[in-house]
Amino acid sequence: MTTDTLTRLQHDAEQPEFGGLYGQVQQFYAHQMQLFDAYEADRWAATFTEDAVFEVPTLDAPVRGRAGLAAGVRRNRAQQERSGERLRHFVGMLDVQPGRAGELNTCCYALVYLTPRGGTSRVVRVCVMQDVLVRVRGKWRTRHRVVTRDDLA
Repeated sequence: MTTDTLTRLQHDAEQPEFGGLYGQVQQFYAHQMQLFDAYEADRWAATFTEDAVFEVPTLDAPVRGRAGLAAGVRRNRAQQERSGERLRHFVGMLDVQPGRAGELNTCCYALVYLTPRGGTSRVVRVCVMQDVLVRVRGKWRTRHRVVTRDDLA
């Protein structure tokens, strides 16, 4: 899909082509977040480009590349196993805009729920997630992600 096509589709969100694209992006995020919450480190990291950049305010520096992304998920898993708590991520309010050269710029809200073992779930973080998505061998991949947190703004 070309940038011109994306621009045209974005201006007329009633068109079936935009609905199909929007559905693809929603499915991408549903799959990506479920892999993350299941601690599928390598499979989750594979939803990013090889040279991906992941910026989150709780880290001193951006994470670069799939190996770094997967290592972070493994650390998260070990921490969650020690604490007995479970995290889940919910992505919503997704906005999809055309970028340059066939890229998509997305912005969405990410709510993070924490459930202590045997306890009640609660929202622990409200975030905004901004991505640049690109097609790699016919599949959407995250090239660059910036996460901001409402409590740290």
